[in-house]
Amino acid sequence: MRQTLVLNATYEPLTTVSLRRAVVLVVQQKVVVEQAHPGLRVRAAAVDLPVPQVIRLRRYVKVPFRQRAPWSRRGVLVRDQHRCAYCGRRATTIDHVVPRSHGGGDTWLNTVAACTEDNQLKANRTPAQAGMRLLAQPFEPTPAAALLLAVGARDGDALPDWLLATKGAVSA
Repeated sequence: MRQTLVLNATYEPLTTVSLRRAVVLVVQQKVVVEQAHPGLRVRAAAVDLPVPQVIRLRRYVKVPFRQRAPWSRRGVLVRDQHRCAYCGRRATTIDHVVPRSHGGGDTWLNTVAACTEDNQLKANRTPAQAGMRLLAQPFEPTPAAALLLAVGARDGDALPDWLLATKGAVSA
């Protein structure tokens, strides 16, 4: 199911919602469609509108301060753009830089995307012990960058200028 990015009235990324919820918010006139999926439309008896990719609330909503983006396996794969941190090929697994058996945890700074071959080659060792080196250091995305990553926004994507200011935190 398609995810739609929800922006506050000040263009700050807030969350993602399902396509169904996004259409309901548009019909209720609580949001404005800022960007739509090209060529896709939602049609019903009384509704014909573009499929929203990014919507913005008409009224500002005060949000409690979010300090950190929640860690997830999917988030690590998306952060690393499904590229192996050791060889650059397509990654389908997560590798712990410091293995869990050596005290490493499930954190943004201790996990990287890895191809199956490199993950098995590294096994239960650190990269130095396995004679492997990371092509890029893992980083913790900001909550705003994590939302943009969740909807697939990466460097080089065709996003409007007003969203590029928030997109800067996506880069490594």
